[in-house]
Amino acid sequence: MAVSPVDLRTKMVTGDPEYQGLLQEHSRYEAQLEQLTKSPYLSSEDLLQEIKLKKLKLLVKDAMEHRLADLINSGRTP
Repeated sequence: MAVSPVDLRTKMVTGDPEYQGLLQEHSRYEAQLEQLTKSPYLSSEDLLQEIKLKKLKLLVKDAMEHRLADLINSGRTP
């Protein structure tokens, strides 16, 4: 029986240290973005930082999805 991607993500959150690290990194970037955008005025440096954080967050998300795809394709589960 095949494991759904949602079930596999849940298992990876608790059983895959690499995935856990990526998830923590993603959450850290998200928290930094939230803090940055709370300000009613963003300086040009803030805007550049926002762009950088969004790109980093997307790179980590891609790495998480790549890790998930690798496990699905290999037939292994954490």
